Amino acid sequence: MAQSNIKVAVQKFGNFLSSMVMPNIGAFIAWGLITALFIPTGFFSNESLAKLVDPMVKYLLPLLIGYTGGKLVHDQRGGVVGAIATMGVIVGSDIPMFLGAMIMGPLGGYIIKKFDQFIEGKVKTGFEMLINNFSAGILGGILAILAFLGVSPAVDGFTGALVVGVDWMVAHGLLPLTSILIEPAKILFLNNAINHGILSPIGAEQIRTNGQSILLLLETNPGPGLGILLAYCFFGKGTAKQSAPGAAIIHFIGGIHEIYFPYVLMRPLLIIAAILGGMSGVFTFVLLGGGLQAVASPGSILAILAATPGNAGSYVANISGVLVAAIVSFIVGSLILKTGKQTEDLDEAARKMQEMKGKKSSVAGSFTKQRGEVPASVQKIVFACDAGMGSSAMGASLLRKKVKQADLNISVTNTAISNIPSDAQIVITQEELTPRAQNKVPDAYHISVDNFLSSPEYDKLIDQLKNDHTTSKAEEEKRVSTENNTDSNDGLLKEENVFLNQHFSSKEEAIRFAGSVLVKGGYVEENYVEAMIERDNMTSTYMGNDVAIPHGTEEAKKNVLRSGFTVIQVPEGVDFDGEKVRLIFGIAGKDGTHLEILSGIAITCSDMDNIEKMVHAKSAKELMAIIQSN
Repeated sequence: MAQSNIKVAVQKFGNFLSSMVMPNIGAFIAWGLITALFIPTGFFSNESLAKLVDPMVKYLLPLLIGYTGGKLVHDQRGGVVGAIATMGVIVGSDIPMFLGAMIMGPLGGYIIKKFDQFIEGKVKTGFEMLINNFSAGILGGILAILAFLGVSPAVDGFTGALVVGVDWMVAHGLLPLTSILIEPAKILFLNNAINHGILSPIGAEQIRTNGQSILLLLETNPGPGLGILLAYCFFGKGTAKQSAPGAAIIHFIGGIHEIYFPYVLMRPLLIIAAILGGMSGVFTFVLLGGGLQAVASPGSILAILAATPGNAGSYVANISGVLVAAIVSFIVGSLILKTGKQTEDLDEAARKMQEMKGKKSSVAGSFTKQRGEVPASVQKIVFACDAGMGSSAMGASLLRKKVKQADLNISVTNTAISNIPSDAQIVITQEELTPRAQNKVPDAYHISVDNFLSSPEYDKLIDQLKNDHTTSKAEEEKRVSTENNTDSNDGLLKEENVFLNQHFSSKEEAIRFAGSVLVKGGYVEENYVEAMIERDNMTSTYMGNDVAIPHGTEEAKKNVLRSGFTVIQVPEGVDFDGEKVRLIFGIAGKDGTHLEILSGIAITCSDMDNIEKMVHAKSAKELMAIIQSN
């Protein structure tokens, strides 16, 4: 357990480092291009334009990292104080202070966050701007001085030691041994801590002094992963063999390395192929003088070629290193696949990969397979989510309308995943929840959607069902009885629970606001608010079409006193895991009494014209009228 906790902590640390760097990759690329073009050895040597190179790497890039790090901790104020503090380490050193920015940016955000929490509710009306501005200036200035006097020299010494260590490894031919750490780290999602925390900062210093850096090729080399996927193309079995060619293209051209991780997890011995391929590639880079003059992100062959110095020798070295790595990992991987028993559960490996990552994977859905074909004579479709009170109810409402329009006699219901009936023929869930639903009813036909309000999967399913469908009169009567077994719920949506022109710095702040409204209205107990946060962390409550419906977990149903809603208009939007949300419907559902109005909300929000009308509504009555008109 302790070992697992350590791994999770390191993964979170690596993800945090990555979150500081990745939004600013465009700036790194701009600096790399200017360097490649205008330095004395560049394509178009230009002494005047080359003056941009040093200020960009010494000031622009560290300040962007520091600002981003501070903003991650405490939004705009954190970013400003983080940038001020970062200036201290920049001025205190002669080398690019990426590491210093990664320290001072988040530290600045954390200090101002704690200060704001300390004075919350204690500042008299009219003095807020004065306190906010002076506190940021004073704390930022103090941190900049401390960074100049203490942090900058310490990071200088640490970076110098790392550079000496790397030079020593290169001189003694030991750099290929780094693959023993880097390749397994990639599979375990620890690569960000290594790549963006250490390799990129040192690599930038090497680029500044030598014009290129081999370190930027250590983690980004797509060769080892390509070789493993090619081995599956020739010697794999089942789904793994069928999907490997597409995965190879995504990996090599698209640069999404994590797409090959499940293939390794199916046969853990393949990590040997990745390590040996990585070592061979690094050895080739060292032997031929390979290196990059800018960060290559993502790790695509196209990005590597774009960041390669503009001379034939560098292109030969870098391409050779990638090809050698691919060939070696292919040979070793082929031997492992041919001589050992293979498992074909790519879905299970993908789920394991996502669990290891600790958050949703951008490619996990690529491995999810349908279980069988759409059954004949469908009588029961079930939408399922964790609690069965929010997203699944909205999805069921929309599909039920489409089923009715298509004149199909099919029962469309919603429930919690734990309560999916064993006779469900088709089960529809959010993508992240599909594995759980498959485990619950493995014989059903499963459909994954990422947008409950406007998924194209609905129309595809209706088209398939039109071709073959019959249902019993008794089943239809049961469905109609179930759908109509709700009370009139016009009173659930109250004017005092509609809030216009709200602003939130994070989704958590928005969810807590929605929860507090439900608590004050007597709909839920206070514990329900934390359950709303927990539910969104499990699976995003973003529904599509700029709409989110935060609600509690299945276990939190006991904290619901009566059904209720709150509607929150956020014209400027708030970020829900990369999606912009402008309308928030906080939900508390008890005994299904909320389903009728939720159905109306779902149908209303499925039309973007209605969304725009609600976002620009000038009064609570106007917004409510739009919902009730549907």
